[in-house]
Amino acid sequence: MVKVFKPSKVAIVLSGRFAGRKVVVIRQSDEGTKERPYPHAIVAGVDRYPRKVTRGMGKKRIEKRSKVKPFIKAINYNHLLPTRYALELEALKGSVAPETFKEVSGREDAKKAIKKVFEERYLSGKNKWFFTPLRF
Repeated sequence: MVKVFKPSKVAIVLSGRFAGRKVVVIRQSDEGTKERPYPHAIVAGVDRYPRKVTRGMGKKRIEKRSKVKPFIKAINYNHLLPTRYALELEALKGSVAPETFKEVSGREDAKKAIKKVFEERYLSGKNKWFFTPLRF
């Protein structure tokens, strides 16, 4: 079987609470683990996308509208749709691990790290497609 969900690959969540959201694969598990005996990927995605910014807005308003709310989750391959896009984020690989999901504090720390990386990437203007919500 061809490995579609490699780290740094962008996918779309198809079902559940985050359906229609874009995610980036951080770690994949093709055989599954003891806790999750099915093929799955640990992903980081955008829960709340940044809002539209226009030229007439002030600096403070632009800063407020440029916030990104992330989420981390382990998702079954059946509920992910791969895209042709990739998002190179070296900082995410170390921040999220399978042990992150064991405690709430670990999950919150990982979310903060992901939020920082996502906002830096958004403000630099790279990967514009990833930070826009799907329209259909």
